[in-house]
Amino acid sequence: MSDKDRPGLGELLRYVGELVDQGAAERYRAMDIDYRPRYTPVLRALSAGAVTVTDITTASRLTQGAISQTVSLMLKDDLVVRHDMEDGRKSGLKLTRRGLELLKRLEPHWETTFRAIGALETEIGFPLLDMLGSLAAALERQGFADRLADAERAGKTDD
Repeated sequence: MSDKDRPGLGELLRYVGELVDQGAAERYRAMDIDYRPRYTPVLRALSAGAVTVTDITTASRLTQGAISQTVSLMLKDDLVVRHDMEDGRKSGLKLTRRGLELLKRLEPHWETTFRAIGALETEIGFPLLDMLGSLAAALERQGFADRLADAERAGKTDD
């Protein structure tokens, strides 16, 4: 198979993400939980002690824009509320009663999720989470745009 016939990195990552999100959404429906999988990083970060959008962004490694959009949806769904921070410069977030009840239902599911990931890693023979973490770290060290420019320069010297 030539490179032009193979899906690229972005395509495969999006496809795998869609498959994971579809499977997660199916399980939430089976558990009779009205829930958006995109809430997971925010809930997990808040349950681990995050308070601000910046804290959640750091914990999840998602963009501030994505986290802010998710928080807006969670505010509308009465899962989180904003509160003033002691320094008065930022507002914090905390789970509502509804958010805490949801978290209590989801935590066992997340444990199951990591067992499923472990089984998937065994099946494919790769430590998937470690590999994706290493990929993210490499792209943080040198962005993909710079890597593309390097590959373009290397291609010109091969001619």
